[in-house]
Amino acid sequence: MLSLTSEHRYFLYQGSCDMRKSFDGLCGLVSRELAREPTSGEVFVFLNRSRTHLKLLHWERGGFVLYYKRLEQGTFAVPTAGTSLSWAELVLMIEGLQAEKITRKKRYKISS
Repeated sequence: MLSLTSEHRYFLYQGSCDMRKSFDGLCGLVSRELAREPTSGEVFVFLNRSRTHLKLLHWERGGFVLYYKRLEQGTFAVPTAGTSLSWAELVLMIEGLQAEKITRKKRYKISS
């Protein structure tokens, strides 16, 4: 069951990833390279060198979930904003949409 929402935090691994890596190998990259805790509930995004394969690593209650997408044609466009991704940026990247210019309109936000 796909349980990723806009409530999660998303982090993009900046290097290219060997797509043969599974749960333990990806957890090692998260710990060493991103200096984050793999079991934090955050979602970690990995791309291969040619940007045709994408993996998402996510901790849910009781264990890890690994989502994998392979493109038959084209490449994933990587946002240039850094390691942190928003839900919207992730969805655009997965769907193959690239925004040329984004203007975020001011919205009310409750202070916590």
